[in-house]
Amino acid sequence: MQSFLAVAETGSLSAAGRALGLSQPTLGRKVREIEDTLGTELFQRHAKGLALTETGQAMLAPAQAMREAAGRLALVAAGEDRGLSGPVRITASVVVSHFLLPEVLARLRREEPGIEIDLVASDSSENLLFREADIAVRMYRPGQLDVVTRHVADLQMGLYCSPTYLERVDRPTTEADLLALDWVGFDRNEMIIRGMTEAGWKVSRAFFKLRTDDQAAYWQLVRAGGGVGIMQQAIGEPDPDVERMMPNLPLPHLPVWLTAHEEVRRVPRVGRVWDALVAAFSALS
Repeated sequence: MQSFLAVAETGSLSAAGRALGLSQPTLGRKVREIEDTLGTELFQRHAKGLALTETGQAMLAPAQAMREAAGRLALVAAGEDRGLSGPVRITASVVVSHFLLPEVLARLRREEPGIEIDLVASDSSENLLFREADIAVRMYRPGQLDVVTRHVADLQMGLYCSPTYLERVDRPTTEADLLALDWVGFDRNEMIIRGMTEAGWKVSRAFFKLRTDDQAAYWQLVRAGGGVGIMQQAIGEPDPDVERMMPNLPLPHLPVWLTAHEEVRRVPRVGRVWDALVAAFSALS
């Protein structure tokens, strides 16, 4: 059922394989096994991937209900776990995972050697119901039902660029000077565009001359002299390879929310990690 749902919801073996961590041939074999067991075709092959047959479409809702029920059973069982030792899975954005969490998690491991940490660096929304993560660090308030959320910080943002870039251009003294410089931005992600619009700067994708949706690569482009970039001050200020520009310019803050399913949050080791994350992000605010 897991394989069936992955293919049905992504529309291709390759995308479903990436979602499940399986190779395309393995997933194709699983789909054929399902169809052989049921004695009917569930998917029709076409140029862009796979589409559900009429039978497959009829199976979709019951299969999704099975997945949700299995997820809730796992959560109930997890809520009865009273151990302080064992794994805790955290998901956070790529940039938070690269630059803020390593020190926090290394310290937590020293203090709690019985807790194992799995860190999922991802800018997609992991599903807490199906235990893809025990705790999610979000930059927005999650709307998922049956979850515990806590607003733990509002991170201050800054404008940064490499000193080597500033050597090639005139140092900006006005907003117009600043906007005339080269900027590093995102490719398909519109988060920076929305933030700049909120700050009163109406820009489009074409405004940014270097673009990437990998936020760790984004910061490296700024550090290498690719232009001006926006970054959390907690990351930018300690970095010797960048310089903060126009520090008195007001910028929107970046909210940080912690989220966990209410059953999982009661597990002692999850609660211990939760408290450590609250303390770490509160200190950055």
